[in-house]
Amino acid sequence: MTSYEPSDEAGSGPVYDAVVLAGGGARRLGGADKPGVRVGGRALLDRVLAACADARTTVVVADARPTARPVLWAREEPPGGGPVAALGAGLRHTTAEQVVVLSADLPFLEAATVRRLLTALRTSSADGALLTDADDRDQPLVAAYRTAALHRELAALAATETTDRPTTADAPVTPTGLVGLPLRRLTAGLHLTRVPDPVAAFDCDTWDDIASARARIREHGHVLDEWISAAKDELGIDLDVDTGVLLDLARDAAHGVARPAAPLTTFLVGYAAAQAGGGPEAVAEAARKAAALALRWEQEAADAKPDTDAG
Repeated sequence: MTSYEPSDEAGSGPVYDAVVLAGGGARRLGGADKPGVRVGGRALLDRVLAACADARTTVVVADARPTARPVLWAREEPPGGGPVAALGAGLRHTTAEQVVVLSADLPFLEAATVRRLLTALRTSSADGALLTDADDRDQPLVAAYRTAALHRELAALAATETTDRPTTADAPVTPTGLVGLPLRRLTAGLHLTRVPDPVAAFDCDTWDDIASARARIREHGHVLDEWISAAKDELGIDLDVDTGVLLDLARDAAHGVARPAAPLTTFLVGYAAAQAGGGPEAVAEAARKAAALALRWEQEAADAKPDTDAG
C-alpha cells in the first residue's frame, strides 16, 4: 500500500475513459432517484459528469435519462446486479488504457480531483489510485485504474464464481459470474495507491448527507462558482468567462450609474457577446466597452457637480 498526497498541478498524459455507476437501488434514501437528486441546483449525476468532462468516452451504467452532456449508456444483466457486475458492463465500452470509475453521488468531485487521481496512477506502478475519505477509508468508486488490471481481475472473479458459486435462488450464477459481488473482492487483487481527499470523497447515501451537501454548497466559499455552473447547465451554455470582470463591471455600473444598472448591464453584455459570435473573447470585449462607459458616466456626474470651494 502506498500513499499519494494531493497536488494542485494538473497532470497531462494519455486520454482516459470514465465509467459512472448510477444504477443502484438507493435503499437508504427510501428508493429515491439518487442520481437525479439536486445539490446546488444540479443533479448529482450531472455534477459527476462535469468532473470527468474531458474523458474520451463516458459510460453511465444505469437506465438512460436526460443528462447535461452526452454519454454512452450501459446496463448490467440483470439490472441491480451490484457494483462489480455494473463495472464489468461499463468497462466493455471503454478502450483507453486508463479508466476513471465513479459513483453518481459525489457532490464535491471536481475535475482537478480526477486529474490528481490520473497523475497518481501514471506516476506509479500501481494498478489503481483511489481516494480515501475523512476516516481514511478506501473509496474504490472514486478512482482511476489501469483498464487491463480491471479486465484481469474481473475475468478471474467471473471464472472463480462460475466454477465455485452454488446455483441457488439467492445466488444465481450468470454468464458473467459477477452478480452480487462486493467491490472488495475486486480491489483485493489490485495494487493500489491512495489519494487522501475527504471533501471530494464525500458521498450521499442518506437524506442527512444530502442536507449536509446542500448546506455546504452555500458555506464553503464557492457559492458563486456553484451558481454559475448550475446556471450554465440549466441554460445549456458551455462557456468559460472571467467572472471577476463581470463582477467588476456590475460594481462599476451600480456605483457610477444606479444600482439597477448592474444586472441590466451584464445582461446587455451577454447579448452583445452573442451578437458578436459568442465565446470568452466576445464577452471580455463587450465587458470592457461597458466598463469604460460606466466610468465615463461616473466621471461626467463628478464633473457636473458645482465646485463648492470656488468663489
